[in-house]
Amino acid sequence: MQVASIDRKSTFERIIHAHQRGVWRYLRFIGAGRTEADDLTQETFLAAWKADFEEINDAATAGYLRTVAKSRFLMMLRAKGRRITETDFAEVEADWVQLVEQDGGWDDRTIALEECLQGVQGKAREAIDLNYTKDMRYAEIAERLGMKPEGVRTLMKRVIAKLRECMERKLGWPAE
Repeated sequence: MQVASIDRKSTFERIIHAHQRGVWRYLRFIGAGRTEADDLTQETFLAAWKADFEEINDAATAGYLRTVAKSRFLMMLRAKGRRITETDFAEVEADWVQLVEQDGGWDDRTIALEECLQGVQGKAREAIDLNYTKDMRYAEIAERLGMKPEGVRTLMKRVIAKLRECMERKLGWPAE
């Protein structure tokens, strides 16, 4: 009995390792904030563990975990008084499947973005970091960098455009 428990634990640890980033990204894609996505990702795996989830294959596991994550996200929204239904997510789910599963996943994009970010330096890099890792608004970034909010907005647009161009070159796909 104890061996089965150890096997289940190691299998589930592998599932978490393989799918945690995907669940978190899916939650962000459907509208969860960073902190919410962190919490909901943990809740998703806890719910799967409690449900004695058994893995069939990677695609089925990813689909099951997305379903649990979406359910947890909807419950969170309802608890906050927002009226959202499952049908609101039909197109989002289809977009996700096309973007991630049929398009080769996020790993290539992540690597390309990390490589492109290496070329961003100085105030531009600091502005990107403050906006995307610290969730700071342009006015806050402007104050910290000694700039005007309009200057930060312009800087961000330019940096994002350059990052997009760099990623398009690296990934070999055109802008949409």
